[in-house]
Amino acid sequence: MAPDTVKVHPLLVRIAHWVNALAILVMVMSGWKIYNASPIFDFSFPNDITLGGWLGGALQWHFAAMWLLALNGLIYLAYGIFSGHLARRMLPISPRAMIADVLSAMRGKLSHADLSVYNAAQKAAYLGAIVLVIGLILSGLAIWKPVQLYWLAAPMGDFEGARLLHFFCMAGIVLFVLVHVAMVVLVPKTFLTMITGKLKHG
Repeated sequence: MAPDTVKVHPLLVRIAHWVNALAILVMVMSGWKIYNASPIFDFSFPNDITLGGWLGGALQWHFAAMWLLALNGLIYLAYGIFSGHLARRMLPISPRAMIADVLSAMRGKLSHADLSVYNAAQKAAYLGAIVLVIGLILSGLAIWKPVQLYWLAAPMGDFEGARLLHFFCMAGIVLFVLVHVAMVVLVPKTFLTMITGKLKHG
């Protein structure tokens, strides 16, 4: 590696990131088609932004993406925990620093001088996204097999409660993705680091 570059993201983290992006995109779009077949609230998603064509097709796409997301997520978490990557990048996190960084970001004054270090707002967002993905998978399993997995569905409020939890976790993930993309637009070099894994100084 050239002396004027610094390693930001290991290869496995970059692969996991893009696999997650694909899996979440497919899950959300197919999930909107599934939602439209039996809406929870008094609205539906436009068919042009759904995936699957029909309920059966949407379910096939949804489950394929769910297993991909679950397997990829397990690999990422195992690597992150045993390599120390998660501890180095995500911890410690201070609520006071998180609030200060969020307020700075809202004013457009959040520093991005060192992309190899996450600020408190990023740490909170990424840890929150991990929790939301876990919630998506567990509530999705409870919806899929509410009788067989009654022990999983019961703490969520059974089938209907699991559907609500699934919907709100989905909404949280969509919000996270929108903010994430907006930040990439504002700081384009973050996109390149997730491809090359390296950041050039200067």
